[in-house]
Amino acid sequence: MDCRGVYAEISRRLADLDAGTVERLVSEALEAGCDVVEVVEEGLRKGMVEVGVRFERGEYFLPELVEAGDIFNSVMEKYVLPRLKGSRAGVRGRVVIGTVRGDIHDIGKNLVATMLRVNGFEVVDLGVDVPPERFVEAVEKYGAEVVGMSALLTTTMLEMRNVIDALKAAGLRDKVKVIVGGAPVTEEIAREIGADAYGRDAVDAVEKCAKLVEELRRARASSI
Repeated sequence: MDCRGVYAEISRRLADLDAGTVERLVSEALEAGCDVVEVVEEGLRKGMVEVGVRFERGEYFLPELVEAGDIFNSVMEKYVLPRLKGSRAGVRGRVVIGTVRGDIHDIGKNLVATMLRVNGFEVVDLGVDVPPERFVEAVEKYGAEVVGMSALLTTTMLEMRNVIDALKAAGLRDKVKVIVGGAPVTEEIAREIGADAYGRDAVDAVEKCAKLVEELRRARASSI
């Protein structure tokens, strides 16, 4: 099988909202031995990027965005995530992730969570509209090394600061790293609200999480 050709076709079909063909192509690619990371990154992610481009051009509207997200999530659940379970010898880090309170957008957050799992991280996904206290509870319960927060709206973006403040109030801020991302978020905003890193996209977020975990583990080791 020409995996590269299939990735491109998956991307095109997802952008065209052709759910049945996307599922068939992803299933066939994985059965044929194509790399699961490349299926996600070169096929599904690029398809979602094209959907966003068509939305910006006025070719797609909210229903098409929702439909694309449903196709993406369905393929992840049926074909990609089962391939990841038990496929990694070790865990690179433990990440608690969620979309902040007041925001119900989940496509970007789901993509980051998937890419983290693909790359060997254990991910606790809290879902959407997550209040600060749930982030705090999850960090304590699961011993998270990184908290990842997503927001798609400028009105909810600053809710990330409330989560960081809640971590400080609970005495956890020095025990966990924080990465933020989402359409309105920038490096400057990440610094302003006290985050440790900004994830430009899913690939960048995975690289940043790996560095954050290394920093945290080095700091813990040096304090012993």
